[in-house]
Amino acid sequence: MCEVGTRPPLAAERGEPPGGAAAAERCRDMGEQPIFTTRAHVFQIDPSTKKNWVPASKQAVTVSYFYDSTRNSYRIISVDGAKVIINSTITPNMTFTKTSQKFGQWADSRANTVFGLGFPSEQQLTKFAEKFQEVKEAAKLARDRSQEKIETSSNHSQESGRETPSSTRASSVNGTDDEKASHVGPAEAHLKSENDKLKIALAQSSSNVKKWETELQTLRESNARLTTALQESAASIEHWKKQFSACKDENDQIRGKIEELEEQCNEITKEKERNAQLSRRLQELETELQDKELELEELRKQGEIIPQLMSECESVSQQLQAAEKKNKDLEEKVRTLRTEVEESKHRQTNLKTELKNFLDVLDGKIDELHDFRQGLSKLGVDN
Repeated sequence: MCEVGTRPPLAAERGEPPGGAAAAERCRDMGEQPIFTTRAHVFQIDPSTKKNWVPASKQAVTVSYFYDSTRNSYRIISVDGAKVIINSTITPNMTFTKTSQKFGQWADSRANTVFGLGFPSEQQLTKFAEKFQEVKEAAKLARDRSQEKIETSSNHSQESGRETPSSTRASSVNGTDDEKASHVGPAEAHLKSENDKLKIALAQSSSNVKKWETELQTLRESNARLTTALQESAASIEHWKKQFSACKDENDQIRGKIEELEEQCNEITKEKERNAQLSRRLQELETELQDKELELEELRKQGEIIPQLMSECESVSQQLQAAEKKNKDLEEKVRTLRTEVEESKHRQTNLKTELKNFLDVLDGKIDELHDFRQGLSKLGVDN
């Protein structure tokens, strides 16, 4: 198991392939097995300001929970290439905090830093947080079991210490009996074998006592270190609370800035749309200008024949004036003819009237002449 703060040998130095696969293989060789794996962007708190986050990886890397069955401990490990960026042993005092929908963090007092993970989705963050709580409970249970073993071993060592004098006395007595008699009976032979067994058990008990005393001293030192770490963690809680409050305020400010930037982006988008409309309008105006230029060119070509058209127009005007003059003369003649026609019509009317009168007179004369003929014919007949 790699200790926190130490650099493991690089993959190239051992002839292994670089990356998280080689690190995971090393941990398996050391008795650790991965129990949960995900991918996230890794950050660490800036040690100088204790406020800003410093990216520990340029891209999303593999983050895994490992379980050490020999020591009954859990670790979070992440490797970027050949560099170990997270090596955090989980203790019951650790807490994983969600600071946003896709970001979470936890403090490691042993590494004297705060790790942050940015996930692609809120679901992955939730799974990682649930696994952290599960591993934390398992670490707490393992600690409680180790304390029970320590108490049990201390009780066994005390009991073996109390039994040692009586066993020694029994062995001395049995030894004296062995020296006194060389012709022993079956019962005494049985007692001698039991005495030998007790001597072996006493030797084993003495070695076990030393072993348990050593382990007890180690556990006491470990307990002292854990107590110190707990005190440091309790002292740093207030500090991290202040840091969290400051980060929250900074997050609110950043959100405000983001909203302002979004408004500016919206305005920029609207301005781009206006520019696009203006560009389209400009293209339309340029097209219209080209059409107008073509029309102007045609008008210029037509303008070159204007003098000829003017001369033709003058000749046409003269012809028109002459025609108008002739038209006026013809109109006068028409008026004269109309007057003459009316006079002739009037004359014809008068002539018709006179002719009718004449015909009436002529009819009367003819009737008179007929009567006169009849009178003559009658006279001729009479004669």
